[in-house]
Amino acid sequence: MTKQARPLILVTNDDSIIAPGIRTLIRIMNTIGEVVVVAPDSPQSGMGHAITIHDTLRCLPAQQDAGPQTEYACSGTPVDCVKLAVHEILDRTPDLIVSGINHGSNASVNVIYSGTMSAAVEGAMQRVPSIGFSLLDYSWDADFSAAEPYIKQIATSVLEKGLPAGVCLNVNIPKANGTPYAGIKVCRQTMGHWEEDFDIRIDPTGKPYYWMRGEFVDSDGGDDSDIWALNHHYLSVVPIQFDLTAHHALAAVHSVIGA
Repeated sequence: MTKQARPLILVTNDDSIIAPGIRTLIRIMNTIGEVVVVAPDSPQSGMGHAITIHDTLRCLPAQQDAGPQTEYACSGTPVDCVKLAVHEILDRTPDLIVSGINHGSNASVNVIYSGTMSAAVEGAMQRVPSIGFSLLDYSWDADFSAAEPYIKQIATSVLEKGLPAGVCLNVNIPKANGTPYAGIKVCRQTMGHWEEDFDIRIDPTGKPYYWMRGEFVDSDGGDDSDIWALNHHYLSVVPIQFDLTAHHALAAVHSVIGA
């Protein structure tokens, strides 16, 4: 760990500061270090890496319970929360950033849309070891208890050993089903996709509006992917990077472009 007596841990999420998932994560992190919470004041699911540039940002003290942590509610996105915390609110660089616990999966391509994971990616961009946690249960009353020792184990290990530069962790946790988890699998992101369409509806004024719906399709089939791990009751841990360069394709693109 760092030379500080207790590591400084920034906690955020995309489900809002009052969500049960973040309240659980705060409680776990309080057993590890000094906790500061900067989280959205309203749900921000599906915001991806959005930032606020055409509106004002507010970030005000908003203590939700009697715990030892310091809490702020932000009017912006999860990425706004991390930027404000690192550059304005905290008195030193955090030793760890944790985001979640999200209510719902961020496995496979869901990571692209996820506000939870974008906060962790932003942490990696700020050169801080960062982890996003998600539970495969969308219920507001989801049971996080079986996952708690694993979350503490993963966070403590990252604090002690660090992560490669530019890398954060996407941790997904199966829904508790009354049986012990099979363990933790470090794996790759599943190559899947969403087959989407839109339900067209009519509002009371007679004007149409659209409601997106879709079904996830696992087109991968490998036994080393996050979806495989989750389907077999493992916690999946996928290293994520913000460098989006397709390094394996550079030579092919050189031949296409001729440069």
